[in-house]
Amino acid sequence: MTAAQDIGLADLATQPEVAEVIRTLARVARELSRRIARGALERHGATVGENSDGDSQKALDLIADRAVFAALQGAPVRWYASEERDEVVPLTPGAPLALAIDPLDGSSNIDVNMSIGTIFSILPAQDDPLASFLRPGREQLAAGYVIYGPQTALVLTLGRGTALWVLDPASGRFEPAGPLAIPQRSNEFAINVSNYRHWAPPVRAYIDDCLAGETGPRDKNFNMRWVASLVAETHRIITRGGIFLYPADARRGYDHGRLRHVYECAPIALLVEQAGGAATDGCDPILDLVPQALHERTPLVFGTPVKVHRVAAYHDLPHEEVAALFGQRGLFRQ
Repeated sequence: MTAAQDIGLADLATQPEVAEVIRTLARVARELSRRIARGALERHGATVGENSDGDSQKALDLIADRAVFAALQGAPVRWYASEERDEVVPLTPGAPLALAIDPLDGSSNIDVNMSIGTIFSILPAQDDPLASFLRPGREQLAAGYVIYGPQTALVLTLGRGTALWVLDPASGRFEPAGPLAIPQRSNEFAINVSNYRHWAPPVRAYIDDCLAGETGPRDKNFNMRWVASLVAETHRIITRGGIFLYPADARRGYDHGRLRHVYECAPIALLVEQAGGAATDGCDPILDLVPQALHERTPLVFGTPVKVHRVAAYHDLPHEEVAALFGQRGLFRQ
C-alpha cells in the first residue's frame, strides 16, 4: 500500500493525511504479521505486566504499541491514544488528526495460535487532547482493523462502505479484495455462556430463546461461536452474519461492560454499520454515545440488524416477560 490508489477508495485522494496514516499502519501491520508468524520462537505471549485497568499485558502488546508509535513520528497525527498507555501522548504539533488504537487485540490467544488483530480509529484533532477522543463515534474520519490469521487482512471504512484488503506474502502489499456486506440471515451467535449466571434478565432471555432452537419462540436452531478475540469475532460476523454480545453483568468491574469504547467499540461500530449491520450497547447505538473517559468501558452488541434490534426489544419487555420460561414469549415467535 504505497499510494492512495492502492487503498482502492477514491475518497482517500481527497484525504491525503488520512491516507498517509493508513499507509503507515499498513506498514506496521506487515511487520507485526511477520513477527506473529514466528510464534513461540519469540515468546510473544509472555505476560510482562498490567495496564492501568488491571488487564494483563503480553510482550506483543507492548511491541505493537511501540512499533505504531515509532512509525507515526512525523506523520499528520497530533494526538496518540493507545489502550496500552494511561494518557494521550502528543506526536506532531498542529497536525490535523488524532489516532486511537488497540495495538494488539486478543493477545490472550497468542500462545494458542488463534487470530488476533489491531483496531484503530482516526478522528479530527482538537486543541484539547481528550476532547479529540471523547466525542460521538459518528465523527470518526476512518476506522479499521487488521486481522492476523491464516491471511493477514485489513478491513477499513471511511464512512462510505466497508472494504477488505489482503496482504499478499509474495509482494508484501495489501491488495484490494472487494467490499464487505454483513449477510442479513445467519443462525450464529457469539457470547461467553460461562457468564450466564451474571447476566441481566433480558440477555438471559435472548440467549434462552436461541438455545431453545426450533421448539422455542425463534422456531429455528442456532450455532454458538466464541473466540475471545474481538477482531476475530468481528471478521466472522462481517463475513457470515450473526450477532456478537459482550453485555454488562453483575461481576465486579463488569457492570459497565468490559470492552473499551474509544479503542474498540466505536471503530468496530463504524465498520459494522458501514457494512450494513448495527451496533449498540444493548439498547442505544454505540456511535451516538459520548464516552466520558479515555479508557471507559461499555457493553457491545453488534451484527445483523434484525438480531441486534431484537436484543434491544428484550430490554423493553416487562420483567415478568423476560423472567418467564422461553415458551411464554409469544411476542418473538416468528
